[in-house]
Amino acid sequence: MKNNIKELRTNKKLSQQKLADLCNVTRQTVNAIENDKYDPTLQLAFSLSKYLETTVDELFISE
Repeated sequence: MKNNIKELRTNKKLSQQKLADLCNVTRQTVNAIENDKYDPTLQLAFSLSKYLETTVDELFISE
């Protein structure tokens, strides 16, 4: 699933590690999601959207 995480994260000046810490996951998890190698759980998707101050619908792009 495509996403806008990297763009939103960099606009907020958050590192992968900082976003991972906020969401209680590893940096590798954030990296894998950004690179379309892992689809997050619904709970993690909501957590990402919270810290990136957007909605889940705007965070992920349906293919």
